[in-house]
Amino acid sequence: MKLFLLFIFLFLMLSCGSNVQTAQQNANKTSDPQRAEKLQSVTAHTTENQTPKPLPTNANSSDGKSKWSQSGEPIDTAKFDGVIAQAEKALKAKSADDALKKAAAQAYFDRGFALTEARQYASALGDYRRALKHDPNHAESKQWIGQIIGIYEMLKKDYPKEGEEPLPLPFKKI
Repeated sequence: MKLFLLFIFLFLMLSCGSNVQTAQQNANKTSDPQRAEKLQSVTAHTTENQTPKPLPTNANSSDGKSKWSQSGEPIDTAKFDGVIAQAEKALKAKSADDALKKAAAQAYFDRGFALTEARQYASALGDYRRALKHDPNHAESKQWIGQIIGIYEMLKKDYPKEGEEPLPLPFKKI
């Protein structure tokens, strides 16, 4: 019986001793970083102590500064700009023509709607207002002006007053 207990004791010692070494080897492996890059704390990623980037200037303002920063996605407005230029040119020749006024209003509305879809709300607001200058009864422009102003008010932010609207974001062809 003593021999049996001694045999069990030795068996347990040998099996426990080899597991301890394995555990120590695994512990050493896990203490090494698993990634090649340097680990950083959360404070290394904060922008709290960094200097803010300057806001882009606005070509609409006379002093080169604007309180309106533009957001959204840049889109190519060249085709809308061309239609607006043609409508404005035609209006200069015949400023009393109601059909030309409505065409100009529609041209501004179309660009404003495209800017709205690109989430450039401040710029779109300016185009909807210009559409109403040419056609004061343009219902869709009135509707979109109300919606955009409502969004600004819901967010408790000031919206651009007439004449303060920024230009659309510049689009770069790739």
